[in-house]
Amino acid sequence: MGCYCSTSKKTEAQGYEEPTVLASETLCEYHDPSLNVTVSEVEALYELYKKLSNSIFEDGLIHREEFQLALFRNKNKRNLFADRIFDLFDLKRNGVIEFGEFVRSLGVFHPNAPLEDKINFAFKLYDLRQTGFIEREELKEMVLALLHESDLELSDDMIETIVNKTFSDADINGDGKIDQDEWKAFVSKHPSLIKNMTLPYLKDITLAFPSFVTRTEIEDSEM
Repeated sequence: MGCYCSTSKKTEAQGYEEPTVLASETLCEYHDPSLNVTVSEVEALYELYKKLSNSIFEDGLIHREEFQLALFRNKNKRNLFADRIFDLFDLKRNGVIEFGEFVRSLGVFHPNAPLEDKINFAFKLYDLRQTGFIEREELKEMVLALLHESDLELSDDMIETIVNKTFSDADINGDGKIDQDEWKAFVSKHPSLIKNMTLPYLKDITLAFPSFVTRTEIEDSEM
């Protein structure tokens, strides 16, 4: 048994952290201990992580191209939306996603993650220049990226109308930028903005979070 353990250690991905440690650290992220990510879920995430981190470069780290491949099945299809998620997952800002970063960041997509965490993550997603505010041009860039990814083609006038209406509704005090409180109020009126805060093609996530499967099946049956 001793030899086997020694061998398995060598195959662990770079940046590997013990599932028990990662699971325990979610205590400070979730308000109800019963909703914490479990050790078994973290272990399942590790299996998913190993697949993603060796899909192009076999070094046990998730590179931008591998993340892009997981999201859109195309490593060359650059997308602002995917780039922003990658940047937010890359907590160390070193150009790759390690296992610990993967688990901590993906936790916000867990069905039990607090709504406030989801709202804050979405805010950071739109705050492209990391100023602490969402400006009109940032909103427009994200709208264009999402339209491009969904293959929707709208006229320039229609896009401007959507951006102007959205921004004016969200910018309550009319100072030309959306702060976190305004964003929170706007999302409360339009919860669909974060309803689908999942990664488009990471279907394997159901392995780690079985509740995703149940929720998806329920939503599909309601369609």
